[in-house]
Amino acid sequence: MITLEEKSCSLVTTSSIGVACVKMDFPAPVVALLLCVLILVFLINIINGRKSDKYSNFPPGPRPLPVIGNLHIFNLRRPYLTLLELYKKYGPIFSIQMGRKRCVVLAGYKTVKDALINHAEEFGEREKMCLFKIIDDNHGIIFSHGENWKVMRRFTITTLRDFGMGKSTIEDTIMEECDYLIQHFESYEGQPFDNMMIMNASVANIIVAIVLGHRYEHNNPTFLRLLSLINENLRLLAAPMVSLHNAYPFIGFLPGAHKTLIKNVKEINDFLSSTFVKYLQQLDANDQRSLIDAFFVKQKEDNSNPDTYFNDKNLKSIVRNLFSAGMETTSTSLRWGMLLMMKYPHIQRKVQEEIERVLGSAQARYEHRNSMPYTNAVIHEIQRFANILPMSLPHETATDVTFKGYFIPKGTAVTVLLASVLHDEGHFEKPKEFYPQHFLDSEGKFVKKEAFIPFSAGRRICAGETLARMELFLFFTSLLQKFTFRLPPGVTDVDFTPAEGLTLPPMPHKICAVARS
Repeated sequence: MITLEEKSCSLVTTSSIGVACVKMDFPAPVVALLLCVLILVFLINIINGRKSDKYSNFPPGPRPLPVIGNLHIFNLRRPYLTLLELYKKYGPIFSIQMGRKRCVVLAGYKTVKDALINHAEEFGEREKMCLFKIIDDNHGIIFSHGENWKVMRRFTITTLRDFGMGKSTIEDTIMEECDYLIQHFESYEGQPFDNMMIMNASVANIIVAIVLGHRYEHNNPTFLRLLSLINENLRLLAAPMVSLHNAYPFIGFLPGAHKTLIKNVKEINDFLSSTFVKYLQQLDANDQRSLIDAFFVKQKEDNSNPDTYFNDKNLKSIVRNLFSAGMETTSTSLRWGMLLMMKYPHIQRKVQEEIERVLGSAQARYEHRNSMPYTNAVIHEIQRFANILPMSLPHETATDVTFKGYFIPKGTAVTVLLASVLHDEGHFEKPKEFYPQHFLDSEGKFVKKEAFIPFSAGRRICAGETLARMELFLFFTSLLQKFTFRLPPGVTDVDFTPAEGLTLPPMPHKICAVARS
């Protein structure tokens, strides 16, 4: 029993099994404080008890520490390396805790396929992350949700197809850009150069042609500024401060990479706002020149609907999404391809021999891939080996789901460890080596591999996959037709250590593109 008097009180506790009694005198404010603490602890225990019930059949994982969870064991700059180690210990489905937020990790092809294909609805949501709430606020297609995501994704895929994705019209645009790229490479006359910005510019111009309806010269300062902002943002997304901000939103006021990223997005949005004004002034619904035009036409058709999804915020996010995704993955894969050709000149020669046999001096077309199994296999192996998006993009459970015997509540963050799929020993004979035979049968014919999912799978599969496949084949084949890639003088080997970022590009390096006679 507890009695409280004006100036003092007696705190008495009795054992339920005996007569032991302890009597202590405390000032009233102290007792009140103690009562508050006891009540708070009691409530926390109730909440934690409910959480324990909620997570009683949760996938296993490393024991989290209070407040920080499992952050102390993570390589925050290369988190996929930590996850690959945990995969070895806990198996294809396990959990981690980032701060107080629990996350399920899916690894290995069998588990990933089961989740993304067979349970597409349950695992088809995008994780709601603090930083992307600030940047996109549920707009665009990559980090949006619900009906907005469905409407914007449908519009984007339809419009990409209308403007040539998968058709000969966009193929002509790609080949035109290949010609500009080849001229640039030729200008170095076999001398070493860094190919990062020119590859980014060349690939980005394909998206620019669709989104803006024209191309930029490679030395255009506005274009180069946009590319540098996109590149910087992709690198900043891997910064530890970004991970910490997503785990602990309240630290957002502190300086760091997250602040720079938000500032860069604002600069890109300012450029897009001024661009939209010009396009709107010149809009002709009967002569749509670009994705922006198509969006504005939809906006005008839907202007009587106050809840329309065709608003300027969605348009800005879509364009940024397409610029980033459409440029980075393809240009990075091509840069890895050139590095690998320098590392393995015998593979480069075999590709060139097939090009000579099938194309001669003729220009490559996408349909030629069916007659070029070795080249096709090499391109697929470049994507598999490069592993440029090792953790895919973060997912979230859309509903409660029982998966592989574990209960995963609605709203749980889900990481798809694509690195474990592309390097799955059950599907690739030599997963850690560059081995084009992974995609060839005993007769040298190209074979598809079900575990080859560099664009992810399910509801959130990359919207531009068809375009990316076409770009990779045409750019790679055209470059190998015109050049032999060699290491710069004095360089004896290739460094396959990836740089840090949301994607994994090669470390800064130089190449020599020697013209073939």
